[in-house]
Amino acid sequence: MKKRYDMVDLDCANCAAKMEEAIKKIDGVKSAQVNFLSQKLTLDADDARMDAIQKEIVKAVKKIDSGCDVEF
Repeated sequence: MKKRYDMVDLDCANCAAKMEEAIKKIDGVKSAQVNFLSQKLTLDADDARMDAIQKEIVKAVKKIDSGCDVEF
């Protein structure tokens, strides 16, 4: 299922690209796009694993930019 989330305090386009690549590697994620200009994450992922996927996304985002938050 496709969903969109706000990325709060995403600092740079390079970080957005790194986050996108990290999120795409999470098991159950079909596609992911992090847009720096709109500060949005568009995610297509397995609904049955969404809670686990969201936790992994938070870890990946914090590893790249500790000041950035994802609003689920």
